[in-house]
Amino acid sequence: MCGIVGYIGPREAYPIIITGLKRQEYRGYDSTGVALINRDGLQVYKKKGKVAELEETLLGKPLSAHIGIGHTRWATHGEPSDRNAHPHTSASGKLAMIHNGIIENYGQLKQELLNKGYTFTSDTDTEVLLNFIEEIKKNNKCSLEEAIRIALKRVAGAYVILVLDADNPDTIIAARKGSPLVIGIGKGEHFLGSDATPMIEYTKEVVYVNDYEVAIVKADELILKNLGNERQTLYITKLDMELAAIEKGGYDHFMLKEIFEQPHTIYDCLRGRLDAKAGTITMKGVQDNIEQLINANRIIIVACGTSWHAGLIAEYVIEELCRIPVEVEYASEFRYRNPIVNKGDVVIAISQSGETADTLVAIEKAKENGAIIFGIVNVVGSSIARISHAGAYTHAGPEIGVASTKAFTAQLAVLTMMALKIAKEKGTITEEYYSKLLFELEDVPEKVESLLKNADEIKTIAEKYKGASDALFLGRGYNFPVALEGALKLKEISYIHAEGYPAAEMKHGPIALVDENLPVVFVATKDAYHAKIVSNIQEIKARKGKVIAIISEGDEVIPGMADDVFVVPPADEIIAPMISVIPLQLLSYYIGVAKGCDVDKPRNLAKSVTVE
Repeated sequence: MCGIVGYIGPREAYPIIITGLKRQEYRGYDSTGVALINRDGLQVYKKKGKVAELEETLLGKPLSAHIGIGHTRWATHGEPSDRNAHPHTSASGKLAMIHNGIIENYGQLKQELLNKGYTFTSDTDTEVLLNFIEEIKKNNKCSLEEAIRIALKRVAGAYVILVLDADNPDTIIAARKGSPLVIGIGKGEHFLGSDATPMIEYTKEVVYVNDYEVAIVKADELILKNLGNERQTLYITKLDMELAAIEKGGYDHFMLKEIFEQPHTIYDCLRGRLDAKAGTITMKGVQDNIEQLINANRIIIVACGTSWHAGLIAEYVIEELCRIPVEVEYASEFRYRNPIVNKGDVVIAISQSGETADTLVAIEKAKENGAIIFGIVNVVGSSIARISHAGAYTHAGPEIGVASTKAFTAQLAVLTMMALKIAKEKGTITEEYYSKLLFELEDVPEKVESLLKNADEIKTIAEKYKGASDALFLGRGYNFPVALEGALKLKEISYIHAEGYPAAEMKHGPIALVDENLPVVFVATKDAYHAKIVSNIQEIKARKGKVIAIISEGDEVIPGMADDVFVVPPADEIIAPMISVIPLQLLSYYIGVAKGCDVDKPRNLAKSVTVE
């Protein structure tokens, strides 16, 4: 979950590293640090807090160097503090290392080192691993590269490491297992990062390092080896990303920018795939595996967080249109509970980053059991994309705000197109309904654009409820997972405790919370459940609850009952979640801002969960 950056080449390393860290702060912001090698030797600077705080303390320091590494931390082992911040240095002071991941057997390794007289200045697993590497290097009288390979054969867990050696100031050695590592290739220079954002203005050519590979990185040379010391082929990929995509573009926050980008990101997701007039959906990953999808015994969707909510909506859509049984699993539970997965099952893995650790392990396990793996990810070249048999990119572009917004609606667009294509091929949808849904799906970007023009109405509603300590989100049918997503967003962004529930289940417990101070958000767009959800609203009003309702244009019933309403364009209930979720994203954003929260970097969270 931490962010790592490295540079070696003719440019000044520090400005590249510090800018790269700022771009990767969504991965963690408990502490930050840099290590540089210059004429004064190995220099390490680190500090609790965000990158800007470190940057301020380094004014006037000797930062000129042409090689360096940097780290922004999401704390796992040890509290956020100066001493637990990365980079860590070895006992000799010769080596510096940054690390993204968790070393599961660090306790055993630490005890071995303590028995040999080592002392530790931090509580981290990273310092243990670094000193373990140095101990091997010293005892075996071998190179740092060889010591790292030997050490990593003993390591259990996930890692990306970048190591500097003061005695070899022309080399960065990196290795990965389970956490992402991208190496950018320039002219006489190389860039390293957890993702491509630190390097996009310098190069479009990158190498995605695979598990169990060690990279020996010099200014003019890049060598990949496996842990058996065998050279590996470099596969160079072209980046499809522009610098403007990772800048705020005049918005106050990335989250707001990304909410307002959704008309374009949904359009980009549909573009080249959906042709409503021709009645076609073109998705190569689906078409190449259409027989397996049509004849699937069942579909298992594995995901975490917001992606899990997208999977719940997909369950409703696929079962309705394709008549295939669907199960939606938290990847973190699925990987540990010895699930029954057989040949003929299709596992759909949903992840914005494509690096979610639990989801990766879950699909590896399912793949071993003979399931077809279909990945739905946003990041090209990511681990889930590479391990899947087939898949589809969402084309949402970089999502910098920690709370997912545009990635969610893009995932829904992909999943809906998948379901429609399978249903058409399988013959489980009428031509008339198929055509209707294609045109409705094609209209989503325009409808989202129109509702965003009224965002100030949500801002006004947010001001009324910013003082709430709790909130309840209710929906039925396709809008039940939307209610879950709305509750999650409010929790993430404003730190207000919120629960999402099926509206019909309210009477089985949550109604006990209702009083005159509790805001209850109903996702109440026109669908087959509309009359029922009107009854649920009446039950809340009878108990003096405050009702905020997301309703369809033309609804003449709910406005007379609710305290506040926000009107969205009408849509078929299968399409509606892509539209009805937008006001909930805005509500959480504006409440968070009104409360003075850091909406782009909520406390304790990170964007890409690459550790357990």
